[in-house]
This record gives sequence, structure tokens and C-alpha cells, in this order.
Amino acid sequence: MRTILLAHVKRVVIKIGSGVISNSTGLDLDQIAMLCEDVYQLRQRGYEVILVSSAAVAAGKADLGIVGNTQTLPLPLKQAAAAIGQSRLMRAYKDALRQYDLKAAQILLTRDDLANRRRYLNARNTLMTLLEYGVVPIINENDTVVIDELRFGDNDNLSAMTTNLVEAQLLVILSDIDGLYDSDPRHNPDARLISEVERLTPEIEAMAGKEGTALGIGGMTTKLKAAKRATLYGAGTAIINGLTPHNLLYFFDGHELGTYFLPARDPMAARKHWIAFTKKPKGRLMLDAGAQKAVAERGKSLLPAGVNKLDGNFERGDAVRLCDLDGNEFAKGVTNYNAMELRRIIGKKSTEIESILGYHYGDEVVHRDNMVISARDK
Repeated sequence: MRTILLAHVKRVVIKIGSGVISNSTGLDLDQIAMLCEDVYQLRQRGYEVILVSSAAVAAGKADLGIVGNTQTLPLPLKQAAAAIGQSRLMRAYKDALRQYDLKAAQILLTRDDLANRRRYLNARNTLMTLLEYGVVPIINENDTVVIDELRFGDNDNLSAMTTNLVEAQLLVILSDIDGLYDSDPRHNPDARLISEVERLTPEIEAMAGKEGTALGIGGMTTKLKAAKRATLYGAGTAIINGLTPHNLLYFFDGHELGTYFLPARDPMAARKHWIAFTKKPKGRLMLDAGAQKAVAERGKSLLPAGVNKLDGNFERGDAVRLCDLDGNEFAKGVTNYNAMELRRIIGKKSTEIESILGYHYGDEVVHRDNMVISARDK
């Protein structure tokens, strides 16, 4: 059955967790070598492979005298550890891939890079060029410069965004656990591994729990969020144990291991997915009842006459939340006007925009093509 599900896959994003390639003392070079051998074998089978790798902080923390869990460390200390560890991480991958005549390329991203459409497309073009030339891209968050509000949050989230970015058909998350269980297997010996998930319901999401590991910040909750985002784009997602030797190859051989999340039957378009999950909202627009109905139920664009008030300081091209008058979000979109401009034209007719502002970016505050409705589009 798995073989049939994977038959259409040509390009795969593989997310490698800290707990898979590092330990309490630093990087596990033997584990990295084994995974790179698997990457080579997948390449020999004709797959294009993009890696999203954690463990930069784990690779550099020892030099700063850090032991144990890094989650509670101040951001500057984690950034310093990442600065030390990132080059070591890439060196380990390059050395391991070199014996198979494979070249690696480092790609460091922040959420702001992908939230900006031009930089998003630049990153995409770079990755596509690397794949065209047979290079293995290795992506990580640019921890040394990123600030909290521009963080992806975890590399599970980054891997889901990367899946959309490179138009991959599959996301594989390598973890230190076998997959999704119906309860915590560390505390319940009768916990059952869930082999396949057709749709991520609230009941499925509740099985994740909230605990991470000492080495990584991503627990099962973040992996399910990544799976949800990837499957909504139309990519299947697998969570498998990366500590088991050659599990990656066994999965591609069609063996029933880990948890496989089926892609959505009616996936979101790439641009809508980008708006929904990659662009971080910078403000809120509160709509009157008529405008809310027109946008949410009749598929209309948002006009200035329907905006009652707004919150935030946003620029033209930023994402904003569309809410009812009580502040409940029902949509998200990219605004044609900044906050200062919008405060001058809310409640006005579209024909009045140019006379008020002296210029005109369009009749719509948010065009329907740049909008995602929570209930319908998601």
C-alpha cells in the first residue's frame, strides 16, 4: 500500500531532528554518515532530496559550557551556540556526502525571508538551481540573526514551508520516536502506533501531547502542525524513527513503518498556502456583518466600505487578519494599503480612494485572490 502512495513522489523534503543526529556531547557523526548513505541511495533511485536539518545549537553548545536542555536558554546564548555549531554541522554533512561524490549547499533562512514574496521566489529559484545541478541543499533557520517575532518556531514548521517552497510531493520527518501513538508510549506500554492518518482532526491532534526532548524544541505537536500544513498543500507526510538504521530506505521500499499522513484531496494552491502559513499577520481588520458575509460566504474581495476599524502598524503587502466586530478571525489576506492609508479610507466607497489619498492601488483593501478563508480554504 505504501508503495502505491509513494509512486508519484519525485522530490522529497527530509527533516532531520536534533535527537536523531546529536547527543549530550555534540554531533553523532556515525548517524550523519548513515543518513547520508541513505540520501545517496535515494538519489540513485531518481529522487531529488532536500534536507532540513536541526542540531546547530547542539553542535556548538559544549564550547559554551551548556549541558542538557537548551529550550530555556536566553536567545543570545542559543544564537552563540548556533554560530559555533552551524559550520560544524555543515562540515559533517559535506564530509559524509563527499564519499558518494555528492556536493552539499547550506541555505540559512528566517521567516522574514519566506514572508517576503520576492525573497521567497529568490530562495525557490536558488533551491531549484541547486537541484538541477545535482547538489543536496541543507536548510536550517538562521539562528544567529533571527529575532523571536521572525522565527519559524521550530524546524518542523520550516520543513513544511520548504515543502511548499520547492513543490515537493513528500515530507519525511525523522524523529527519535517511531511515529504518532494514541497515547504516550513512554508512560503507557499499551500505546498503539497509528499507521495512517487520512485527515488531521482535533482528536488526532490531541494525541500529540506537548513535551519535547532535551536536544530539540520540536515535540509531536509541532510535527503534527507540520504534517497538517504539508498535507493541505498536497504533499504526503511521514513521521518515522530516524535512529533505526536505514529506516529511511525501508520506508521508501514500501514497508509499513511510522505514521503516514495522506495529502488533502483538494489541496490549497501554492500562493494561498503561502498566505495562510508563511506570511505572519501584522494587524487586524474588523469587518461589519455585511462585509463579513460577502467575503466569507460569497467569495468577494474586501472593500474599504466594509472595514469598521483596524489594529496594528502594517505596510502594503503585509498579511492581516480579517475579523468580525468581536475580534474573531475568519480569514487572512494581503493588504493593498498600509495602516496609515487605510485609517483614512475605511468606511468609504472605492471611488473615493484616489480623491482622499491622491493615488490609487486598487478598489480592494484585500483582493479575493490574496485571501484565505479559514472555514472554506483551509
